[in-house]
Order: sequence, then C-alpha cells, then structure tokens
Amino acid sequence: MFTTKSAWNEVNITMQDVISSGEERMKKTVANLKDSFASLRTGRASAALFDRIRIDAYGEKSPLNQVANISVPEARLIVIQPWDKNLITEIEKAIRSSELSLNPSNDGKVIRISIPPLTEERRKELVKLAKAQTEESRVAVRNIRRDGNEALKKLLKDSKITEDDEVKGADELQKLTDSYIAQVNKVLEDKEKEIMEV
Repeated sequence: MFTTKSAWNEVNITMQDVISSGEERMKKTVANLKDSFASLRTGRASAALFDRIRIDAYGEKSPLNQVANISVPEARLIVIQPWDKNLITEIEKAIRSSELSLNPSNDGKVIRISIPPLTEERRKELVKLAKAQTEESRVAVRNIRRDGNEALKKLLKDSKITEDDEVKGADELQKLTDSYIAQVNKVLEDKEKEIMEV
C-alpha cells in the first residue's frame, strides 16, 4: 500500500491505488486520534493513561507497561507493580513529571495512584485539548484528500487515466474525506461526554 505522496510519483499506479492509499491513511488518522485520546485523563482510572509514559530502565527509555504490571482494582485507583523493584523511583519520577497531574505513592513494592475527580476547570481544559487534537486530525484527513487529488492530476497529465476517471476519483476521495471527518467528530463527541461526566 502506498502511504506517501512521493510513493505515488515513483510507482506505476492506478486511480484505485490512489483511493485505497488515501483511505488507508485516513483510517490511520482516526486510529491515531483514538490512541491519543486513550491517554487523555478523565475522572476514571484507566491503564491507558500511562501509554505514553517512558521509563529510564537499564540505559534506555522503555514504555511503562513493558517494565511493570498496571492494574485498576477500583474505579479511582491504579496500582503499578514493577517487575524490578529498583525501578520504583524512576516510575514515580516519570509519572510526576508527566502532564497527567497525578501524585503516586509507594510502599516499596507497588505504586498506588489515586485518581482525584476532575474539577470543572480541568474538564474544560481537557475538552479544549481534545478539540485541538481533533482539529489536527481533520486537517490531516483534508491533506490526504489534497495529496490524492494531486496524484490523480498527475495520472491524468501522464495520460494514465481519463478526465472522467479523475473526476470520479476526486468524488470518491471527497466521499471518503466526509466519512472520515464524521468519524473524527464522533470520536471527539464520545470523548467529550466521557470527560464531562461527573
């Protein structure tokens, strides 16, 4: 599957390749938004909050879930049990310095993190952040459409497709764009509900 504009220029491709590639890239954009929303804190405890946290372990940065077991025994409590007890300080340091605004405590074996309920002000900040990430995703989807349209124009210029094919391809890209922007908006709507839920 072609994923970059330059790949379209180098390979002998068809209109369908351009559309398939565009759709693949749009799918990835929606998936990336969902991933980034998973680590956006709501009032509930979730192991996904720590997906972006990296720990200095054995001379390299490792994802937290690769050096510890993360569990959610209660709705507002997260327990992190490092496989190597020597990493407790590093894990605590990484969590404190993250943008999660959490205060971990440990008993020498496990780290406990109580998830405080979000203030109204913090909820509004999180919604604002979610909206900004969503707008970036919308722009990315539109840029994919633009790249696809440019690739179709190049195919037309190189006499590899007809004008009718170019119009048909552009229409298909527009339908995909509308569909994926609607999906992006739905992801935001769901996240906003989750954040504002008290």
